[in-house]
Amino acid sequence: MQDFYMVESVFLPSEGSNMTPAHHFPDFRLKTYAPLAFRYFRELFGIKADDYLYSICNEPLLELSNPGASSSWFYLTSDDEFIIKTVQHKEAEFLQKLLPGYYMNLNQNPRTLLPKFYGLYCIQCAGVNIRLVVMNNVLPRALKMHYKYDLKGSTYKRHASRKERAKSSPTFKDLDFQETLEGLHFDGDTYSALMKTLQRDCRVLESFKIMDYSLLLGVHVLDKSLERGSRGDSKRLNGQRVLYSTALESIQGEGDGKVAEPVADDDTMGGIPAKHKDEKLLIFLGIIDILQSYRLIKKMEHSWKALVHDGDTVSVHRPGFYADRFLNFMGGTVFKKIHPLRGASSKRKRSSIHAMRSASQEVLSPQKEEKDERKAQSMECLDRPLISSSKHPDLVTLPKSLKQAVSFSSSALQTIKKDLEEHLENSASCTIVALDDTVPFPPTQGSPDSVHDVYLTGED
Repeated sequence: MQDFYMVESVFLPSEGSNMTPAHHFPDFRLKTYAPLAFRYFRELFGIKADDYLYSICNEPLLELSNPGASSSWFYLTSDDEFIIKTVQHKEAEFLQKLLPGYYMNLNQNPRTLLPKFYGLYCIQCAGVNIRLVVMNNVLPRALKMHYKYDLKGSTYKRHASRKERAKSSPTFKDLDFQETLEGLHFDGDTYSALMKTLQRDCRVLESFKIMDYSLLLGVHVLDKSLERGSRGDSKRLNGQRVLYSTALESIQGEGDGKVAEPVADDDTMGGIPAKHKDEKLLIFLGIIDILQSYRLIKKMEHSWKALVHDGDTVSVHRPGFYADRFLNFMGGTVFKKIHPLRGASSKRKRSSIHAMRSASQEVLSPQKEEKDERKAQSMECLDRPLISSSKHPDLVTLPKSLKQAVSFSSSALQTIKKDLEEHLENSASCTIVALDDTVPFPPTQGSPDSVHDVYLTGED
């Protein structure tokens, strides 16, 4: 635990010393907080010490505009890897307290959308303290961001200001997103991985009593143009590759093997593919501004805003409610899932069902025609002689090959019937036996012994 609270201090005079080089600036002191812990963080993400120093110190930093309400300054390294942000004393102090839990979370889950802190420093010069934190860069400059959003899930005063809208690359807010876009659509696996990562990260922030964080969202429209970013070189592509630094890497679970590691000529820059209506997009995102805890000043801010407006819509809120509102807004309004029923798999299912149905109809249609034919014949033959009863629907139908034999037997039965009637009329001691047409043929086992058995022979 002492590694998290260690502070290294180096004095750098302008004339130099046996440990420091000479420089043209006023004397200053550089403090490095928790150097061992942050060095472990950098190694966890594959950042070597010499590459880290080379990225920060080799070329001048690029100053970025600040779209937020804070007074922080933002700088970007020339290789597009790291963001350097000035923080207040309370934020630097809170990050120091956060480090042990932050270490445990990164050790267990390096794939996260939470900001990745690589170093915390303080420059003391002429009685002024400037505190700096080094983080990962969420939005690469190699691709033009056609839309940028700072989303919190709240609606109270969540419009971009006129000053922000006048910029060449403005950063819009929650209400602007709802007015301009109808949600970003992802396939089922990507949507599930993204929301699972956001839920895990939000629960981590809730456990640290952190709120008022934002989701920085960059949208690159592939169909609109193939325009590259403002950077004229390709240093990031040819330089070091920070592990889990892209949006697509950050939402993938370990060992899923669905997406390969980004290659040097990957034009997507690790963006997450998405769609909006008929437009193909690349999404870049990350959670930012997590160094705001729900302290007394934030509780007072929430209470005051709740008096003049709906308390559930203001940005500042207790961590649990803030996390739930944040996730509901992201999962229901910002990110949406493409339903599989409208996809290719459902089409295959429907086509297979139609194929099975057509095949079954082909098999059943001859049977149905034959059944209808038998039914029509039986209706016509209700009043015919005995032989017609063999075609009754509730009896077994004779095969076609025996039709000739049946026709021959019909005439033979008529002849036998006449002979029997003549014989019975001549015999006075015999009882008149009338043969009824409804007697089934052949007779059942319970028939009297006087019934004659008739054997018919015929050729197929």
